[in-house]
Amino acid sequence: MNEADLIYPPDQITLREVGLRDGLQMVSQFPSTEGKKAWIAGEYAAGIRHFELGSFLPRHKYPAFADIEDIIRFAADLAEVHGAALSPNLRGSQLAMASGVAEVNCVISATEAHNQANLRRSRQQTLDEFAAIIALRDQSEHQPLVGIGIAMSFGCSISGTVDPEDVLALAAQLLEMGADIISIADTVGYAGPAQVAHLTAQLRDLVDGRPFGVHLHDTRGMGMANAAAALGEGVRILDASLGGLGGCPAAPRASGNIVMEDLVFLCHSSGFDTGVDIEKLIEVRDILANEMPTEELYGSMAKAGLPLILPDNAESVMRIS
Repeated sequence: MNEADLIYPPDQITLREVGLRDGLQMVSQFPSTEGKKAWIAGEYAAGIRHFELGSFLPRHKYPAFADIEDIIRFAADLAEVHGAALSPNLRGSQLAMASGVAEVNCVISATEAHNQANLRRSRQQTLDEFAAIIALRDQSEHQPLVGIGIAMSFGCSISGTVDPEDVLALAAQLLEMGADIISIADTVGYAGPAQVAHLTAQLRDLVDGRPFGVHLHDTRGMGMANAAAALGEGVRILDASLGGLGGCPAAPRASGNIVMEDLVFLCHSSGFDTGVDIEKLIEVRDILANEMPTEELYGSMAKAGLPLILPDNAESVMRIS
């Protein structure tokens, strides 16, 4: 078993909190460093073990991530926590690897138009940079995992329809280059359950046992349905954010990431053990509300609370294969 399989066991559900990165990319108000630490500690106490902790972006342009090294050190001191950080380029990856973060996340778009708009370079230039980043990982003292997300995998806000075969071909190329984990993203919330099931089933067969995940947005209210479809096709790594914090510049006025609390309930009611206490998780929302009082938080579980009982067949509805 390789390092990626140890971090992302194929027979377990892994829920990755992305609020500290994706959730903060568009906010008008962001948490203090101590607020971020309290956020992490609260979710850790509730059972979350995977966190995307921020981005290695220019500090003067992105002050929300200026404390990234401090946050990485804090998370590293928590037992069993796996921390990741987003890197937009080779320079960011150099800083990320120097920080000691356990995973460096990069992104490429499924379409050329969005890649140019998002990263200001072609997809081929992005792939060439990935090759340099992976080489840097191999030369690094602690050799962090390199995860690569494919944005706009289910439809593009610029180019429209995305051919699933293009996404799969790109995923195969990234794995061949040496990426440790591939994620496909419904960046602007275009997908429905049938589309998610179809592409995740094909990706499951392609990766042949290697870790893969999904990053879903709830832009059009399909987030939980899409997560259920992904679970049904063998996806075991799912991204979400507390309170659904986040959004996308390509989808203004829309809600962002799927809600972590609701995703945990979906998993539990479908027969998957996450090791997460939903009630403790909901309590952590108070930290976000106090640190970012102008930001809207989403989520049905926080409003309705847990039901008195789960379905009688919850333990056998879905079984991890």
